[in-house]
Amino acid sequence: MKPLYAGLFAIVALAACAPEAPEQSELGAATNEGAESAIETTDAGDETEADMATAQAPDWRIVIHGGAGVILREDLSDEQEAAYRAALETSLQAGADILSDGGSSLDAVQAAVLTMEDDPLFNAGYGAVMTAEGIHELDASIMEGSNRDAGSVAGVTRVKNPILAARAVMDQSEHVMFAGEGADSFAESVGLELVENSYFTTERRREALERVLETRERTDADRHGTVGAVAIDQNGNLAAATTTGGMTAKMHGRIGDAPLIGAATYAENGVCAVSATGHGEYFIRVGVAKTICSRVELAGEDIETAADNALGQVADLGGDGGVIVMGGEGQYAYVFNSKGMYRGMMDADGGLETAIFGPEE
Repeated sequence: MKPLYAGLFAIVALAACAPEAPEQSELGAATNEGAESAIETTDAGDETEADMATAQAPDWRIVIHGGAGVILREDLSDEQEAAYRAALETSLQAGADILSDGGSSLDAVQAAVLTMEDDPLFNAGYGAVMTAEGIHELDASIMEGSNRDAGSVAGVTRVKNPILAARAVMDQSEHVMFAGEGADSFAESVGLELVENSYFTTERRREALERVLETRERTDADRHGTVGAVAIDQNGNLAAATTTGGMTAKMHGRIGDAPLIGAATYAENGVCAVSATGHGEYFIRVGVAKTICSRVELAGEDIETAADNALGQVADLGGDGGVIVMGGEGQYAYVFNSKGMYRGMMDADGGLETAIFGPEE
């Protein structure tokens, strides 16, 4: 494990499928020249690390995240850590069940995100954060890499599972995005389940809102909490999906990066699929997801370097967060410039990872 530069964590597995793939030592020499100025703005005590391995690409693979931020071991009890890891594995398994049966990457990322929308541990559906007015406004997006079809919803308040609404926009309308009441009405028109807004409320989120309104200060956990998934299926098709409740005590009508194709979500076959989490305003300004894929396609960067450079731009503007990236041949990366990110991977070769904190062995 080699430190590359201060302030940005990268944990990567690269699948070498080309006949003359580089050796592991060559891969380990990757650097991020384009983000040095951004990295200087981060905590000097942080350290960038990368794990890289060469292996034959599996028949399918899925990677997920449950949000990035200041996530420290001392802040989670053993029971809480176990609960998060179990929830990550449940999400992975939902996607893996589809992929192992020959299903599409699009269905797999939807299924993986759906389980996290239903789990109050995450900020995505049930258990999402609240606006300053004490309601829930949810955002979601999904994209298919084979044809770059996409769908998203922003500011929905009654759709039980926002990712299903985003998928319906893609499959059952001529549009890419619906917002607010129009998105809720569209979801109802195609038969999706609607709930009272209070369905999403938990005591944990109510207390967080009261604290932020009283102190006028947000913790890292109040700003972050998006969930997402990227996958490659047995036909080599990529897909990505992202859902969030946004940030605690956000203004009514605020929309972050999660529903914006190219900001938090992007997928293109043969290039990469990305789902992002972090301070959305900065991810929008950088266009993080599309920037990563463009650097892979046009600059010839590997997925880790491309992600490093994009997050370096985010850091340069003052933001933080992370991404999961799936390459066109099944290689994958988790890259984040925060203290931790809930994340995991499962593939056809029996690979299974769940992680929460900084670099984990």
